[in-house]
Amino acid sequence: MAKSRVLVVGMGGIGTVCAYGLEIGGLAEVTSVMRSNYAAATEQGIDIQSVEFGHVRSWKPTHIIKSVPDVSAQEIPPFDFILVATKNVPDILPSVVDAVSPAVTVGKTTLVLAQNGLNIERPFIDRFPTNPILSSVVYTGAEERAPAKIYHTDPDWQKIGPYYSPLVSAKVVEKSAEKFVNILDPKGKRKIFYDADVSGARWRKVAYNASFNSVAAALQIDTSRLRMSQHLIDDLVLPIILEVQAAAVSCGVTLQSDLVHSVMQQDMADSFYRPSMMQDVVNRNFMEIETIVGEPLREGKRHGIAMPTLSVVYGILRGLQLRIREEKGLWQPEYEPGNPYM
Repeated sequence: MAKSRVLVVGMGGIGTVCAYGLEIGGLAEVTSVMRSNYAAATEQGIDIQSVEFGHVRSWKPTHIIKSVPDVSAQEIPPFDFILVATKNVPDILPSVVDAVSPAVTVGKTTLVLAQNGLNIERPFIDRFPTNPILSSVVYTGAEERAPAKIYHTDPDWQKIGPYYSPLVSAKVVEKSAEKFVNILDPKGKRKIFYDADVSGARWRKVAYNASFNSVAAALQIDTSRLRMSQHLIDDLVLPIILEVQAAAVSCGVTLQSDLVHSVMQQDMADSFYRPSMMQDVVNRNFMEIETIVGEPLREGKRHGIAMPTLSVVYGILRGLQLRIREEKGLWQPEYEPGNPYM
Protein backbone atom coordinates (compact mmCIF):
# COMPACT_ATOMS: atom_id res chain seq x y z
CA MET A 1 0.00 0.00 0.00
CA ALA A 2 1.33 3.44 -0.94
CA LYS A 3 2.28 5.68 1.93
CA SER A 4 0.24 8.81 2.60
CA ARG A 5 2.01 11.98 1.52
CA VAL A 6 2.09 14.34 4.50
CA LEU A 7 3.39 17.90 4.53
CA VAL A 8 4.28 19.22 7.98
CA VAL A 9 4.30 23.01 8.31
CA GLY A 10 5.77 24.19 11.59
CA MET A 11 8.72 22.03 12.65
CA GLY A 12 9.11 23.31 16.17
CA GLY A 13 8.65 20.98 19.12
CA ILE A 14 5.10 19.81 18.40
CA GLY A 15 5.53 19.58 14.63
CA THR A 16 8.75 17.59 14.92
CA VAL A 17 7.28 15.09 17.38
CA CYS A 18 4.31 14.60 15.05
CA ALA A 19 6.54 14.26 11.98
CA TYR A 20 8.71 11.68 13.73
CA GLY A 21 5.66 9.73 14.89
CA LEU A 22 4.26 9.71 11.36
CA GLU A 23 7.49 8.42 9.83
CA ILE A 24 8.21 5.66 12.33
CA GLY A 25 4.64 4.42 11.96
CA GLY A 26 5.59 3.38 8.45
CA LEU A 27 2.43 4.60 6.75
CA ALA A 28 3.48 8.15 5.89
CA GLU A 29 6.07 9.87 3.72
CA VAL A 30 6.76 13.16 5.44
CA THR A 31 7.89 16.40 3.83
CA SER A 32 8.91 18.94 6.46
CA VAL A 33 9.04 22.68 5.90
CA MET A 34 11.99 24.07 7.85
CA ARG A 35 13.14 27.67 7.68
CA SER A 36 15.47 28.91 10.41
CA ASN A 37 16.39 25.33 11.31
CA TYR A 38 16.84 24.14 7.71
CA ALA A 39 20.65 24.22 7.66
CA ALA A 40 21.00 22.40 10.98
CA ALA A 41 18.47 19.73 9.97
CA THR A 42 19.92 19.05 6.53
CA GLU A 43 23.55 19.04 7.67
CA GLN A 44 23.34 17.25 11.00
CA GLY A 45 19.83 15.88 11.23
CA ILE A 46 17.33 16.52 13.99
CA ASP A 47 18.17 15.61 17.57
CA ILE A 48 15.16 14.63 19.71
CA GLN A 49 15.53 13.94 23.42
CA SER A 50 12.18 12.31 24.07
CA VAL A 51 10.39 10.90 27.07
CA GLU A 52 8.45 8.75 24.60
CA PHE A 53 10.99 7.75 21.92
CA GLY A 54 14.29 7.95 23.78
CA HIS A 55 17.24 9.90 22.43
CA VAL A 56 16.83 10.12 18.67
CA ARG A 57 20.00 11.32 16.95
CA SER A 58 20.46 12.81 13.49
CA TRP A 59 16.94 11.98 12.32
CA LYS A 60 15.66 13.30 9.01
CA PRO A 61 12.17 13.04 7.56
CA THR A 62 11.86 11.77 3.99
CA HIS A 63 12.08 15.30 2.57
CA ILE A 64 13.22 18.61 4.07
CA ILE A 65 12.37 21.82 2.22
CA LYS A 66 12.86 25.52 2.95
CA SER A 67 9.42 26.83 2.08
CA VAL A 68 5.86 25.73 1.48
CA PRO A 69 5.76 24.29 -2.04
CA ASP A 70 3.42 25.41 -4.79
CA VAL A 71 2.12 22.02 -5.89
CA SER A 72 0.55 23.37 -9.05
CA ALA A 73 3.43 25.52 -10.28
CA GLN A 74 6.08 22.97 -9.31
CA GLU A 75 4.05 20.02 -10.64
CA ILE A 76 4.32 18.18 -7.33
CA PRO A 77 1.99 15.24 -6.64
CA PRO A 78 -0.84 16.26 -4.28
CA PHE A 79 -0.37 15.90 -0.56
CA ASP A 80 -2.89 13.65 1.16
CA PHE A 81 -2.55 15.58 4.42
CA ILE A 82 -1.08 18.89 5.49
CA LEU A 83 -0.35 19.05 9.22
CA VAL A 84 -0.28 22.66 10.37
CA ALA A 85 1.66 22.97 13.63
CA THR A 86 2.72 26.61 13.46
CA LYS A 87 1.76 29.25 15.97
CA ASN A 88 -1.55 30.84 15.05
CA VAL A 89 -1.26 34.62 15.15
CA PRO A 90 -3.97 35.98 12.84
CA ASP A 91 -3.24 39.59 13.82
CA ILE A 92 0.22 39.26 12.24
CA LEU A 93 0.53 38.77 8.48
CA PRO A 94 0.84 36.58 6.52
CA SER A 95 -1.97 34.48 7.93
CA VAL A 96 -1.57 30.74 8.38
CA VAL A 97 -4.08 30.00 5.64
CA ASP A 98 -2.19 32.25 3.22
CA ALA A 99 1.09 30.56 4.11
CA VAL A 100 -0.07 27.00 3.44
CA SER A 101 -2.44 27.67 0.52
CA PRO A 102 0.08 26.96 -2.28
CA ALA A 103 0.46 23.37 -1.05
CA VAL A 104 -3.26 22.58 -0.98
CA THR A 105 -4.88 20.64 -3.79
CA VAL A 106 -8.49 21.77 -3.87
CA GLY A 107 -10.93 19.01 -3.03
CA LYS A 108 -8.11 16.53 -2.33
CA THR A 109 -5.83 17.53 0.53
CA THR A 110 -7.00 17.05 4.11
CA LEU A 111 -5.89 19.87 6.42
CA VAL A 112 -4.98 18.85 9.98
CA LEU A 113 -4.88 21.85 12.33
CA ALA A 114 -2.75 21.11 15.40
CA GLN A 115 -2.85 24.63 16.81
CA ASN A 116 -4.13 26.38 19.90
CA GLY A 117 -7.38 28.23 20.36
CA LEU A 118 -10.92 28.42 19.08
CA ASN A 119 -12.35 28.79 15.59
CA ILE A 120 -8.99 28.17 13.95
CA GLU A 121 -10.77 26.07 11.32
CA ARG A 122 -12.99 28.85 9.96
CA PRO A 123 -10.42 30.60 7.71
CA PHE A 124 -9.59 27.25 6.12
CA ILE A 125 -13.25 26.43 5.55
CA ASP A 126 -13.69 29.82 3.90
CA ARG A 127 -10.66 29.33 1.63
CA PHE A 128 -11.08 25.60 0.93
CA PRO A 129 -14.78 24.74 1.33
CA THR A 130 -14.44 21.38 -0.48
CA ASN A 131 -11.43 20.09 1.48
CA PRO A 132 -11.73 17.94 4.62
CA ILE A 133 -10.65 19.81 7.75
CA LEU A 134 -9.48 18.01 10.89
CA SER A 135 -9.04 19.60 14.29
CA SER A 136 -6.28 18.26 16.55
CA VAL A 137 -6.07 19.23 20.20
CA VAL A 138 -2.52 18.55 21.33
CA TYR A 139 -1.31 18.04 24.88
CA THR A 140 2.40 17.47 24.34
CA GLY A 141 5.38 18.99 26.08
CA ALA A 142 7.97 19.66 23.39
CA GLU A 143 10.11 22.63 22.48
CA GLU A 144 12.98 23.50 20.17
CA ARG A 145 15.72 24.97 22.35
CA ALA A 146 18.25 25.32 19.53
CA PRO A 147 17.98 24.78 15.76
CA ALA A 148 16.92 21.15 15.17
CA LYS A 149 17.34 20.33 18.89
CA ILE A 150 14.03 19.13 20.33
CA TYR A 151 13.25 18.41 23.98
CA HIS A 152 10.13 16.25 24.30
CA THR A 153 9.20 16.18 27.99
CA ASP A 154 5.59 14.91 27.98
CA PRO A 155 4.26 12.02 25.83
CA ASP A 156 2.36 12.94 22.70
CA TRP A 157 -1.35 13.05 23.51
CA GLN A 158 -3.81 14.20 20.89
CA LYS A 159 -7.52 14.23 20.24
CA ILE A 160 -8.21 14.39 16.52
CA GLY A 161 -11.63 14.77 15.00
CA PRO A 162 -13.61 16.05 12.04
CA TYR A 163 -14.57 19.67 11.59
CA TYR A 164 -17.77 19.63 9.59
CA SER A 165 -18.42 21.96 6.68
CA PRO A 166 -21.40 22.23 4.31
CA LEU A 167 -19.63 21.10 1.12
CA VAL A 168 -17.81 18.05 2.51
CA SER A 169 -19.86 15.02 3.50
CA ALA A 170 -19.65 13.89 7.11
CA LYS A 171 -18.52 10.43 6.01
CA VAL A 172 -15.61 11.84 4.01
CA VAL A 173 -14.22 14.02 6.79
CA GLU A 174 -14.77 11.32 9.44
CA LYS A 175 -12.94 8.79 7.27
CA SER A 176 -10.07 11.26 6.83
CA ALA A 177 -9.85 11.73 10.61
CA GLU A 178 -9.82 7.99 11.24
CA LYS A 179 -7.14 7.50 8.59
CA PHE A 180 -4.89 10.20 10.01
CA VAL A 181 -5.19 8.78 13.52
CA ASN A 182 -4.20 5.40 12.08
CA ILE A 183 -1.12 6.63 10.23
CA LEU A 184 0.01 8.59 13.30
CA ASP A 185 -0.53 5.62 15.61
CA PRO A 186 -0.90 2.44 13.49
CA LYS A 187 -0.32 0.07 16.40
CA GLY A 188 -2.70 1.87 18.75
CA LYS A 189 -0.09 2.08 21.49
CA ARG A 190 0.23 5.85 21.72
CA LYS A 191 -2.20 8.39 23.14
CA ILE A 192 -3.63 9.43 19.78
CA PHE A 193 -7.42 9.36 19.91
CA TYR A 194 -10.23 9.86 17.44
CA ASP A 195 -12.77 12.28 18.91
CA ALA A 196 -16.04 12.67 17.04
CA ASP A 197 -16.80 15.88 18.96
CA VAL A 198 -13.41 17.52 19.29
CA SER A 199 -14.88 20.96 20.08
CA GLY A 200 -15.27 20.00 23.74
CA ALA A 201 -11.57 19.15 23.98
CA ARG A 202 -10.69 22.45 22.31
CA TRP A 203 -12.78 24.45 24.82
CA ARG A 204 -11.23 22.49 27.69
CA LYS A 205 -7.73 23.45 26.56
CA VAL A 206 -8.83 27.06 26.14
CA ALA A 207 -10.00 27.06 29.77
CA TYR A 208 -6.36 26.61 30.81
CA ASN A 209 -4.75 28.78 28.16
CA ALA A 210 -7.13 31.72 28.57
CA SER A 211 -6.63 31.66 32.34
CA PHE A 212 -3.20 30.49 33.47
CA ASN A 213 -1.39 31.10 30.18
CA SER A 214 -2.76 34.60 29.63
CA VAL A 215 -2.41 35.76 33.25
CA ALA A 216 1.14 34.40 33.46
CA ALA A 217 1.98 36.35 30.28
CA ALA A 218 0.35 39.57 31.46
CA LEU A 219 2.03 39.50 34.89
CA GLN A 220 5.21 37.58 34.00
CA ILE A 221 4.58 35.23 36.91
CA ASP A 222 4.86 31.44 36.57
CA THR A 223 1.98 29.11 37.43
CA SER A 224 3.39 28.01 40.79
CA ARG A 225 3.79 31.58 42.00
CA LEU A 226 0.28 32.39 40.79
CA ARG A 227 -1.05 29.59 42.98
CA MET A 228 1.18 30.50 45.91
CA SER A 229 -0.11 34.07 45.87
CA GLN A 230 -3.72 32.86 46.28
CA HIS A 231 -5.18 36.28 45.46
CA LEU A 232 -4.08 36.11 41.81
CA ILE A 233 -6.01 32.87 41.48
CA ASP A 234 -9.07 34.32 43.24
CA ASP A 235 -8.97 37.67 41.42
CA LEU A 236 -7.95 36.60 37.91
CA VAL A 237 -7.46 32.91 37.11
CA LEU A 238 -10.58 31.46 38.70
CA PRO A 239 -12.96 34.11 37.31
CA ILE A 240 -11.57 33.55 33.81
CA ILE A 241 -12.07 29.78 34.05
CA LEU A 242 -15.68 30.32 35.06
CA GLU A 243 -16.21 32.90 32.30
CA VAL A 244 -14.83 30.50 29.68
CA GLN A 245 -17.00 27.71 31.06
CA ALA A 246 -20.10 29.91 30.75
CA ALA A 247 -19.13 30.88 27.20
CA ALA A 248 -18.70 27.23 26.26
CA VAL A 249 -22.13 26.33 27.63
CA SER A 250 -23.65 29.22 25.67
CA CYS A 251 -22.16 27.64 22.53
CA GLY A 252 -23.67 24.25 23.34
CA VAL A 253 -20.51 22.72 24.82
CA THR A 254 -20.73 21.27 28.32
CA LEU A 255 -17.35 20.94 29.99
CA GLN A 256 -16.48 18.47 32.72
CA SER A 257 -18.07 19.04 36.12
CA ASP A 258 -14.67 19.25 37.85
CA LEU A 259 -13.29 21.77 35.33
CA VAL A 260 -11.94 24.20 37.93
CA HIS A 261 -10.13 21.47 39.86
CA SER A 262 -8.82 19.94 36.64
CA VAL A 263 -7.40 23.22 35.34
CA MET A 264 -5.92 24.08 38.74
CA GLN A 265 -4.11 20.76 38.91
CA GLN A 266 -2.93 20.70 35.29
CA ASP A 267 0.57 21.87 36.24
CA MET A 268 2.48 20.39 39.15
CA ALA A 269 2.26 22.65 42.20
CA ASP A 270 6.04 23.09 42.43
CA SER A 271 6.88 23.07 38.70
CA PHE A 272 7.25 26.87 38.43
CA TYR A 273 6.01 26.36 34.88
CA ARG A 274 6.20 29.24 32.43
CA PRO A 275 3.39 28.84 29.86
CA SER A 276 3.96 29.55 26.19
CA MET A 277 2.71 33.13 26.08
CA MET A 278 4.79 34.06 29.12
CA GLN A 279 7.84 32.76 27.27
CA ASP A 280 6.78 34.67 24.15
CA VAL A 281 6.81 37.95 26.06
CA VAL A 282 10.27 37.22 27.47
CA ASN A 283 11.62 36.25 24.04
CA ARG A 284 9.79 39.12 22.29
CA ASN A 285 7.82 36.73 20.11
CA PHE A 286 4.23 37.22 19.03
CA MET A 287 1.57 35.68 21.27
CA GLU A 288 -1.46 33.67 20.16
CA ILE A 289 -3.79 36.21 21.72
CA GLU A 290 -6.66 36.18 19.26
CA THR A 291 -7.24 32.42 19.09
CA ILE A 292 -6.64 31.75 22.80
CA VAL A 293 -8.27 34.83 24.37
CA GLY A 294 -10.04 36.87 21.70
CA GLU A 295 -12.12 34.07 20.21
CA PRO A 296 -13.62 32.69 23.46
CA LEU A 297 -14.28 36.28 24.50
CA ARG A 298 -16.10 37.05 21.25
CA GLU A 299 -18.08 33.80 21.40
CA GLY A 300 -19.20 34.56 24.94
CA LYS A 301 -20.18 38.14 24.17
CA ARG A 302 -22.06 36.98 21.07
CA HIS A 303 -24.25 34.89 23.37
CA GLY A 304 -24.66 37.59 26.01
CA ILE A 305 -22.15 36.20 28.52
CA ALA A 306 -20.44 38.77 30.74
CA MET A 307 -16.68 38.19 30.67
CA PRO A 308 -15.19 41.20 32.50
CA THR A 309 -11.99 39.56 33.74
CA LEU A 310 -11.03 38.04 30.42
CA SER A 311 -11.83 41.37 28.72
CA VAL A 312 -9.30 43.21 30.88
CA VAL A 313 -6.59 40.58 30.41
CA TYR A 314 -7.25 40.62 26.66
CA GLY A 315 -6.69 44.38 26.58
CA ILE A 316 -3.42 44.05 28.49
CA LEU A 317 -2.13 41.30 26.20
CA ARG A 318 -3.00 43.34 23.12
CA GLY A 319 -0.92 46.14 24.61
CA LEU A 320 2.04 43.81 25.10
CA GLN A 321 1.62 42.56 21.54
CA LEU A 322 1.63 46.16 20.31
CA ARG A 323 4.99 46.76 21.99
CA ILE A 324 6.43 43.68 20.29
CA ARG A 325 5.02 44.79 16.94
CA GLU A 326 6.70 48.18 17.37
CA GLU A 327 10.02 46.56 18.29
CA LYS A 328 9.84 44.50 15.10
CA GLY A 329 9.00 47.52 12.96
CA LEU A 330 5.39 46.47 12.30
CA TRP A 331 3.75 49.42 14.07
CA GLN A 332 4.56 53.10 14.08
CA PRO A 333 3.46 55.22 17.07
CA GLU A 334 1.40 57.81 15.25
CA TYR A 335 -2.18 59.01 15.30
CA GLU A 336 -4.30 57.48 12.55
CA PRO A 337 -7.16 59.35 10.87
CA GLY A 338 -10.31 59.12 12.94
CA ASN A 339 -8.55 58.46 16.25
CA PRO A 340 -10.81 60.18 18.84
CA TYR A 341 -7.99 60.40 21.41
CA MET A 342 -5.78 62.87 19.55
